[in-house]
Amino acid sequence: MKQLFLILLVSVTWASSAQTTIYGRVIDKKNGPVAGANVYLEGTYDGGSTNASGEFSFETMETGTQTLVVSMLGYEPHYEMGDVKFFSDLSISLVEAINSLTGVTLSAGTFEAGDNSKVSVLKPLDIVTTAGAVGDFVAALQTLPGTSTINEDGRLFVRGGAAGETQVFIDGLRVFQPFNATANNIPTRGRFSPFLFKGITFSTGGYSAEYGQALSSVLLLNTTDVPDQEKTDFNIMSVGTGIGHTEIWGDQSLTFNTQYINLAPYEALIPSTQGIRWNSPFESISGETVFRSKGEKSMFKLYTNFNHSNLDIDQEDINFEDFVRFQLTNNNLYFNASYKHFFENEWTLTTGSSISWDSNDITVFDTDIDARETAAHFKLKFRKTFTNRFNINFGAELFDIDYQETVNAPDESQFESGFDDRFFAGFVESDVFFSNDLAIKVGARLENTTVLDDFTFSPRISLAYKSSEKGQFSLAYGNFYQNPLNEILRFETNLISERTEHYILNYQYLNNGKTFRAEAYYKDYDNLVKFDTELPEFSSQFNNAGFGYATGLDVFWRDNKSIGNLDYWVSYSFLDTERDFRNFRERATPNFAPSHSFSLVTKYWVDKLKSQIGFSYQYGSGRPFDNPNTTGFFAEKTPAFHNLSFNWAYLIDQQKILYFSVNNVLGFNNVNDFQYANTPNMEGIFERRAIRPAADSFFFVGFFWTISTDKKSNQLNNL
Repeated sequence: MKQLFLILLVSVTWASSAQTTIYGRVIDKKNGPVAGANVYLEGTYDGGSTNASGEFSFETMETGTQTLVVSMLGYEPHYEMGDVKFFSDLSISLVEAINSLTGVTLSAGTFEAGDNSKVSVLKPLDIVTTAGAVGDFVAALQTLPGTSTINEDGRLFVRGGAAGETQVFIDGLRVFQPFNATANNIPTRGRFSPFLFKGITFSTGGYSAEYGQALSSVLLLNTTDVPDQEKTDFNIMSVGTGIGHTEIWGDQSLTFNTQYINLAPYEALIPSTQGIRWNSPFESISGETVFRSKGEKSMFKLYTNFNHSNLDIDQEDINFEDFVRFQLTNNNLYFNASYKHFFENEWTLTTGSSISWDSNDITVFDTDIDARETAAHFKLKFRKTFTNRFNINFGAELFDIDYQETVNAPDESQFESGFDDRFFAGFVESDVFFSNDLAIKVGARLENTTVLDDFTFSPRISLAYKSSEKGQFSLAYGNFYQNPLNEILRFETNLISERTEHYILNYQYLNNGKTFRAEAYYKDYDNLVKFDTELPEFSSQFNNAGFGYATGLDVFWRDNKSIGNLDYWVSYSFLDTERDFRNFRERATPNFAPSHSFSLVTKYWVDKLKSQIGFSYQYGSGRPFDNPNTTGFFAEKTPAFHNLSFNWAYLIDQQKILYFSVNNVLGFNNVNDFQYANTPNMEGIFERRAIRPAADSFFFVGFFWTISTDKKSNQLNNL
């Protein structure tokens, strides 16, 4: 009996001595306790949780080398490896996990427009339903801060930059002719339907190193990956008609639309006092197609756009007794193919190419101008995600541009000009998230253009700090280069790339349907092209002696929660800019740069009327112009610009909408600029005439009918 007692006593003593107590404390980066964290030995049932003080303690029979795991929601898992006998009095500091939904974002200089983007300030449908935009994405973007409304042009003018300083990309690939061709003082429109795109990124400055050849900004359009339903769309408008269809089979889909426009109703209403007579109505036929094929870990897209348009007008010119006839026929064809593959080791491959053919047949007086451009873009990009804190993008691209122009004069003489360019670029960029509150993007771009025989190097950096749960600050810096425009390179290639340097400070606040953004910036221009004639021509002397600056403040506020059924946004921009470029005789503020720009957009849903009613008001302070009767250069300003537009969308039933829009409801008599006579009159005065918009006020009526296989889907959801 004594022997049995001794055996039991020895066994209990041995078992007690074989147990090891593991204990310690878990803290965060601020040395505060982390309560409720799970602490356990990997591959065992031994473990426990931390108390309110962050302390933990448990016993284990395991021996030797083990792995201690500490896990807590919102923090990165922590691992301790070693002999269990040393797992005592531990002090473990957890690192906060990166939360893609609530963490900091790198957003300096960038406006997102997409249903899935947490920093969106506009949705794709906003482009369609904004009063005055009439479905044009550029017109809708002109209600954002940083843009200037130059209503006789229609393109994007961003932060003191000319229209040619903004580039457009579809699925990461360059669009060489994103706007329809037009005549002087007749605004153009973008070539693309907003319904085919899932989102838009509009960088007013400080954009990614992946993109180049833009001194001021880039506009990135991303086509829809997978359509949500099969449908057929019909529309009948006061200026034309259109049809579109989406077909889905398995993981493949095809969407197409085509549209015919005839502006005869407007042209009949435009009086000759506005300086234009129409010989025949403007006509265009256009279409787009997107094919998508989605694999298990891949996505292939093919996008095609075509456009044919005609324009024949007589324009008033103060230097001629008779009107000047201008005829234009434009043909444009654009292809874009992209492929993305996701590998299992967190590598992503993206490749693609775009090619475009653009021709303009122009007749001015009795001179015929034949302009042809063939351009292509090839791109290869890799992305590697090492952790949710660190990723890297790098790639290379090639551009090939062939531009040729032939001028046939009335005396049968002929002048030819043009250029060929192969443009190579490489880029690398990395995102580093130090925490949910601090992130940095660092990148660089190297470019070489054969037409100029010029190498450029562009470092870029962006820093973001989350100052509160809803607000954050961002900083950005970068160098940006761009070749001289085609109108320059067709005559002179002995030049270098134009350059800007951007500095941006941004604050953004997001809270329950409310968005506030304020952004200050400074742009330094260098190597701008100058010439000594009124317009670039064979006899011009060109150089890169131009320079300038642009600085300002942009403010944006949007609220769709405070007032029931009301969605509105307000934008204000202050711009101070001067430059010495083109044929300027000294540094001055150019005509496309108003000092103050303001816009207010409202959309109100009236449930009883099944209608959305919208108003948009835009204001621009007077724009500078040069009066040859005074000694000052660009020292006078036009009257301020005003435009109040209205739209009304009535839901006839779940799949039919009647849309009505009026631009410039109050009929403001805006003045774009003044044209002066080439020679003074008998009194030594250069006479002038006011240049006003060709169609500043117009109405638009449309009927839209969607036939969908998904009966639950309706137009009410869109409104």
